[in-house]
Amino acid sequence: MSSTTKHIKSKSNLAIGALTLALGLGELNQTATAQENQNMTASTSASISDTLNARQQAIVPVAAFAAVGDIAGLNAALNRGLDAGLTISDAREILVQLYAYAGFPRSLNALSELMKVVEARKAKGIKDEPGSEPSHPAPKGDALLAVGTANQTKLSGSPVEGPLFDFAPVANEYLRTHLFGDIFERDNLDWQSRELATVSMLAALPGAEPQLQAHMRISMNTGLSAAQLRQLTEVLAEHVSDEMAGRARQALERQ
Repeated sequence: MSSTTKHIKSKSNLAIGALTLALGLGELNQTATAQENQNMTASTSASISDTLNARQQAIVPVAAFAAVGDIAGLNAALNRGLDAGLTISDAREILVQLYAYAGFPRSLNALSELMKVVEARKAKGIKDEPGSEPSHPAPKGDALLAVGTANQTKLSGSPVEGPLFDFAPVANEYLRTHLFGDIFERDNLDWQSRELATVSMLAALPGAEPQLQAHMRISMNTGLSAAQLRQLTEVLAEHVSDEMAGRARQALERQ
């Protein structure tokens, strides 16, 4: 347990969309059906289960400790994660994605720690799986915006739009190109894993409760079950922080 880390009800769906702008979600369609969720692309589809496997569980503390800048906790979590089946590429993708939620400083610090962990393990004779690179390079220009918009719509369940984006359209452009384009188009880490990381990061950050609840819905859109997300809260409680686990649990209950 780390010692360094221990709803507003919206009046309308548009209000929820405004609150979730900061994390790139916008307004979420409440009527997306279960069948639509099961028709996600191959990068997001996986059989629905009641439990997280060891690799998925390992993502949770890595993302949470990295989000709050707890390097000692991250070091231990990375070692456990690599032992549990995370590849170096998996861990690297999670920590790069961190920048969208906790900023570049913590992302870069976490990546630096991953480098140290990998080198230390190598010096001990531990051979970690390198993992894979994306199957294709991210498109550029208008093509990147188009694919990022498609990814954002698929994850959210409907086109992301509303008055807040009319007020600051460039914000949504950045979200579509940088987050849902450059990052989520990298298919060497599946969307379920990216959402497990995102939920864990947001649970670690006080004040991000609206975005956390929104990502509970998005996680389900990728095929993660409520039981798996409940297990995520249990992993947070056991390995990171009761406080973080409580935030995640409340968001899941509201969802």
